[in-house]
Amino acid sequence: MKTVSVITVNFNHNHITEELLNSIAKENTYPSLEIIVVDNGSKINPVTEWKEKYPNVAFIRSDINLGFAGGNNVGIKAAKGDYLFFVNNDTEFTTGLVETLVKTLDDETKVGIVFPKIRYFDQKDMLQYAGYTDMNYYTCRNNCIGQFENDNGQYDKVTGKTGFAHGAAMMIKREAVDKAGLMPENFFLYYEEMDWCDHIKRAGYEVWVNMQALIYHKESVSVGRKSALKEYFMNRNRILFIRRNANFSQRLFFYFFFILVVTPRNIITYLKDGDTNFIKMLFKAIWWNLTNNIDSKYLGYTLK
Repeated sequence: MKTVSVITVNFNHNHITEELLNSIAKENTYPSLEIIVVDNGSKINPVTEWKEKYPNVAFIRSDINLGFAGGNNVGIKAAKGDYLFFVNNDTEFTTGLVETLVKTLDDETKVGIVFPKIRYFDQKDMLQYAGYTDMNYYTCRNNCIGQFENDNGQYDKVTGKTGFAHGAAMMIKREAVDKAGLMPENFFLYYEEMDWCDHIKRAGYEVWVNMQALIYHKESVSVGRKSALKEYFMNRNRILFIRRNANFSQRLFFYFFFILVVTPRNIITYLKDGDTNFIKMLFKAIWWNLTNNIDSKYLGYTLK
């Protein structure tokens, strides 16, 4: 039996992380499970209290915020599992989740990473993720399949290749990490799982979704549904993703598309919605890409 390491990252939402741990204790029936929680520089260190409250969980404290990828990479280095199951701390398990994903990785040697169906926690019949379409590298656009649809079982028979990961829940073979490398820390927040999927594919593996597995997601607990932080990283990392993964002609087309179409459209939207401070964040995102190479880590922002 393969050992599975569940890895999650906490940042200033201790009660949310505790809800995840409680859901694992309640719903999980997979016997060979290791749980690792990385505290990513929370203002109040919860680790001492957690060690007493959850003696069977491994807790690791980082004194600084390493970002989504950096925090998960700390967990990878400590994990002992054959399979690594990355879950956002704002998710909740369901019965059979781990077993179903493990079976896919056990049965399909070509699969390096697999994802469950994701529903919104606050609207439990509504889908958030049933897979992704392939990326258009000229515009850096693709679609999340099933999002905002009521789940009537329309995708339940889907088990197979999908375009990209959803970072809320993804199980990966250790061997795929060894070949593709750790989660890219260049992004800090957003797009890192998509970049990782591209690297996993280039390492010779397939990316799959298994709609028989289900997890619930409390969307945007850490950042909020709309914020200057989110606008900055979504724009910065959209550009960075193309710089790292597209060919020359795709990159060239995208740069013109982003400057001539995306930038003015976003500015108009910001003005219309009264979010004028987002304009500064948009240009800050562009400037970062003009002044940093594709392997640069973002070192100048601390989550508030």
